[in-house]
Amino acid sequence: MLKYMNQLLLPFRSCFSHKATFDWFVVIIVGFMLRSDALGVTSVIRDLNLNSRCYETLIHFFRSSGWSTSMLRQKWLQVVRRHAPLLVIQNRVVLVGDGMKQAKEGRRMPGVKKLHQESENVSKGDYIFGHLFGAIGILVGDSRKWFCLPLFMNLQDGLQTILGWKKFASEVETPSHVVQMIEQGFEAAKGFGQALLLLDRYFLSVPALERLNACHLASETRMNLVTKAKSNVVAYEHPPAKKPGRGRPPKKGQPIKLKALFTTRAADFQTTTLSLYGKEETVQFLCLDLLWGRVYIRNYTLS
Repeated sequence: MLKYMNQLLLPFRSCFSHKATFDWFVVIIVGFMLRSDALGVTSVIRDLNLNSRCYETLIHFFRSSGWSTSMLRQKWLQVVRRHAPLLVIQNRVVLVGDGMKQAKEGRRMPGVKKLHQESENVSKGDYIFGHLFGAIGILVGDSRKWFCLPLFMNLQDGLQTILGWKKFASEVETPSHVVQMIEQGFEAAKGFGQALLLLDRYFLSVPALERLNACHLASETRMNLVTKAKSNVVAYEHPPAKKPGRGRPPKKGQPIKLKALFTTRAADFQTTTLSLYGKEETVQFLCLDLLWGRVYIRNYTLS
């Protein structure tokens, strides 16, 4: 086990300017793995039986200029690609993304703001004060069971106050949570070449698709977005050929309500079997190439 951990952690040495900083990085990683509770730095000190004077040293580690999160993130992607048993579908790895809202008691804590909860669980309040995180993971494992291995997570809302601490930072507009998830998924896809990104229907919006299209134009990496459409979603057919004469050519064709396809195109659905939650299920699907606003999408409608 120790030999395997050394094999995984040793590549991170290049991310630190000093050996002592890297040594403390290893101590913290081991402490996170072995700690019996989640009470911060004190949990690492207590479970590793470190001297209490190490508390300030560990606190200073997280504010050190001898390393950067971007370098650690890129190195972690390389380690995952080299050692993890990845799920690959048609030469594409499978990424999973989602947002998480964590309630916080401290009203003056940086990044804490009033957040609306879209959950259908009646036991949750409509609004909370807390942090909004965005996380991207990758599916690993074998045919018996697949797991989501986290790649990175960051705070994605309520950052204007924090950015205002830096000079001229307040002039920079922070992208929305939906757009940031697309950007992070695409950054992760760059480390693996091609990828499928699984998101829930909350992230299916025109700004997200426009950002994905812009990422594809700026890079050779390809990431396909797989999500669930809302019940009232409307897509468009490809524009017809331009007719001779004056006038602006159309940018999109006839609108199509995806929910109506279950009745108007019921005979065109294909049947297949899938393994859902450990059971073989029979599903029907319809594949169409449509336009979402001005963005091209490939739509699969399941029944």
